[in-house]
Amino acid sequence: MQQGTVHNQEAFLNSIAKSLGRERIKSPVEKPVWKKQPQHSIFKDETQDQLVDRLREQCQRIHTQFERTTAEGLSQKLSEVVEQFAGERIVTWKDDRFVEFGLDALFGTMTNEGKQIDTWDVEKGEENIAIAEQADIGITFSDITLAESGTVVLMSDANKGRSVSLLPTSYIAIIPKSTLVPRMTQATAYLHQVAKEEKRFPSCVNFISGPSNSADIEMNLVVGVHGPIRACYIVVDDR
Repeated sequence: MQQGTVHNQEAFLNSIAKSLGRERIKSPVEKPVWKKQPQHSIFKDETQDQLVDRLREQCQRIHTQFERTTAEGLSQKLSEVVEQFAGERIVTWKDDRFVEFGLDALFGTMTNEGKQIDTWDVEKGEENIAIAEQADIGITFSDITLAESGTVVLMSDANKGRSVSLLPTSYIAIIPKSTLVPRMTQATAYLHQVAKEEKRFPSCVNFISGPSNSADIEMNLVVGVHGPIRACYIVVDDR
């Protein structure tokens, strides 16, 4: 991704200052240092296994199926969930982690069995969206995972379209245990670090907590209004 360019910044800021009737403030803004920052201390001493247990408990609250397996058992576990979700048309990201975890062989087997496996392809343009819309299951890896809220964080780029997790009937998130953090505090810190070190930011960052939910209508919870009606998290012991 290319870094964006800001046009007419000085003229815009000068116009605002003029409208406010004061000179432009050009000195850098100093970030305040708060004496108490409890957001950093909550769950900070928990081990990765304790965070897995916390995620498992939260999945019960957000109507999300929870599975746990080893790296060696991931193909079998994923195959079982796909069959449970009656997945015949599957869409995935173009993500090296599928090869790293040996899932390319599984997808080859599924294709031989008659299932349709589509991978996000930037050259297909909007055709990718139509494919995702017709898919039974979308499968992605989680980049960061919030144990407290049961949230997977997906960082989109040209090969990782957000439609894969949004449009299919069901969604499966593969969660390497190493991606687990306690809560939003650590996730946002990581995203700030990415922006600082790489001088760029993902085109879209999605925070997904289970299947689509809405309680806007008479406070009645309805699942699957504007996204997948089922979700499954598969935690992989990658370390």
